[in-house]
Amino acid sequence: MVEVPPERFEELVAEALDGIPEELGRLMDNVAVFVEESSTRGNLLGLYEGVPLTHRGEYGGLVMPDRITIFRRPILARCRTESQVVHQVRVTVVHEVAHHFGISDERLHELGWG
Repeated sequence: MVEVPPERFEELVAEALDGIPEELGRLMDNVAVFVEESSTRGNLLGLYEGVPLTHRGEYGGLVMPDRITIFRRPILARCRTESQVVHQVRVTVVHEVAHHFGISDERLHELGWG
Protein backbone atom coordinates (compact mmCIF):
# COMPACT_ATOMS: atom_id res chain seq x y z
CA MET A 1 0.00 0.00 0.00
CA VAL A 2 1.28 3.42 -0.95
CA GLU A 3 0.63 6.50 1.16
CA VAL A 4 -0.72 9.56 -0.64
CA PRO A 5 -1.67 12.48 1.62
CA PRO A 6 -5.34 13.49 1.57
CA GLU A 7 -4.57 16.85 -0.11
CA ARG A 8 -2.63 15.17 -2.91
CA PHE A 9 -5.35 12.54 -3.33
CA GLU A 10 -7.96 15.30 -3.72
CA GLU A 11 -5.73 16.89 -6.38
CA LEU A 12 -5.65 13.56 -8.24
CA VAL A 13 -9.45 13.38 -8.17
CA ALA A 14 -9.66 16.97 -9.46
CA GLU A 15 -7.16 16.15 -12.24
CA ALA A 16 -9.21 13.08 -13.20
CA LEU A 17 -12.34 15.23 -13.40
CA ASP A 18 -10.47 17.82 -15.47
CA GLY A 19 -9.45 14.99 -17.80
CA ILE A 20 -13.05 14.29 -18.75
CA PRO A 21 -13.60 15.63 -22.27
CA GLU A 22 -15.08 19.13 -22.14
CA GLU A 23 -18.10 18.17 -24.25
CA LEU A 24 -19.03 15.51 -21.65
CA GLY A 25 -18.14 17.65 -18.66
CA ARG A 26 -20.57 20.32 -19.83
CA LEU A 27 -23.34 17.71 -19.82
CA MET A 28 -22.83 16.79 -16.17
CA ASP A 29 -25.75 18.25 -14.27
CA ASN A 30 -26.48 18.67 -10.56
CA VAL A 31 -23.70 16.38 -9.34
CA ALA A 32 -21.16 16.93 -6.56
CA VAL A 33 -17.92 14.99 -6.10
CA PHE A 34 -16.49 14.17 -2.68
CA VAL A 35 -13.47 12.32 -1.30
CA GLU A 36 -13.89 10.23 1.84
CA GLU A 37 -11.43 7.99 3.63
CA SER A 38 -13.43 4.77 3.29
CA SER A 39 -16.89 3.40 2.69
CA THR A 40 -19.20 1.94 5.28
CA ARG A 41 -20.32 -0.46 2.51
CA GLY A 42 -17.12 -2.49 2.27
CA ASN A 43 -14.08 -1.80 0.12
CA LEU A 44 -15.78 0.28 -2.54
CA LEU A 45 -13.44 2.49 -4.54
CA GLY A 46 -16.20 4.87 -5.55
CA LEU A 47 -19.94 5.31 -5.31
CA TYR A 48 -22.52 7.13 -7.42
CA GLU A 49 -25.77 8.07 -5.69
CA GLY A 50 -28.46 9.85 -7.61
CA VAL A 51 -30.67 9.88 -10.67
CA PRO A 52 -28.73 9.23 -13.90
CA LEU A 53 -29.18 11.75 -16.69
CA THR A 54 -30.97 9.06 -18.72
CA HIS A 55 -33.73 9.01 -16.06
CA ARG A 56 -34.02 12.73 -15.37
CA GLY A 57 -37.50 12.83 -16.91
CA GLU A 58 -38.56 11.20 -13.65
CA TYR A 59 -36.38 13.63 -11.66
CA GLY A 60 -38.93 16.29 -10.76
CA GLY A 61 -38.74 19.39 -8.56
CA LEU A 62 -35.99 20.65 -6.34
CA VAL A 63 -33.68 17.84 -5.32
CA MET A 64 -30.27 17.49 -3.77
CA PRO A 65 -27.39 17.05 -6.22
CA ASP A 66 -26.31 13.59 -7.25
CA ARG A 67 -23.27 12.50 -5.30
CA ILE A 68 -20.07 10.84 -6.46
CA THR A 69 -17.79 9.73 -3.66
CA ILE A 70 -14.23 8.53 -4.22
CA PHE A 71 -12.82 6.48 -1.33
CA ARG A 72 -9.17 7.14 -0.57
CA ARG A 73 -8.10 4.20 1.64
CA PRO A 74 -9.47 1.36 -0.55
CA ILE A 75 -7.75 2.87 -3.59
CA LEU A 76 -4.45 3.25 -1.73
CA ALA A 77 -4.73 -0.33 -0.48
CA ARG A 78 -4.75 -1.58 -4.11
CA CYS A 79 -1.70 0.39 -5.18
CA ARG A 80 2.05 0.20 -4.62
CA THR A 81 3.09 3.43 -6.35
CA GLU A 82 1.65 6.89 -6.81
CA SER A 83 1.42 6.30 -10.55
CA GLN A 84 -0.85 3.32 -9.83
CA VAL A 85 -2.94 5.58 -7.58
CA VAL A 86 -3.21 8.15 -10.40
CA HIS A 87 -4.43 5.43 -12.75
CA GLN A 88 -6.88 3.92 -10.26
CA VAL A 89 -8.32 7.32 -9.34
CA ARG A 90 -8.84 8.07 -13.03
CA VAL A 91 -10.56 4.72 -13.64
CA THR A 92 -12.74 5.17 -10.56
CA VAL A 93 -13.74 8.74 -11.42
CA VAL A 94 -14.59 7.78 -15.01
CA HIS A 95 -16.56 4.77 -13.75
CA GLU A 96 -18.67 6.84 -11.34
CA VAL A 97 -19.20 9.69 -13.82
CA ALA A 98 -20.35 7.08 -16.35
CA HIS A 99 -23.04 6.02 -13.87
CA HIS A 100 -24.18 9.67 -13.82
CA PHE A 101 -24.64 9.30 -17.58
CA GLY A 102 -26.65 6.10 -17.07
CA ILE A 103 -23.99 3.56 -18.08
CA SER A 104 -24.30 0.25 -16.21
CA ASP A 105 -21.56 -1.69 -14.42
CA GLU A 106 -21.90 -4.44 -17.00
CA ARG A 107 -21.27 -2.05 -19.90
CA LEU A 108 -18.37 -0.40 -18.06
CA HIS A 109 -16.73 -3.80 -17.60
CA GLU A 110 -17.16 -4.49 -21.33
CA LEU A 111 -15.48 -1.16 -22.08
CA GLY A 112 -12.59 -1.83 -19.67
CA TRP A 113 -13.67 0.70 -17.03
CA GLY A 114 -15.01 -1.87 -14.56
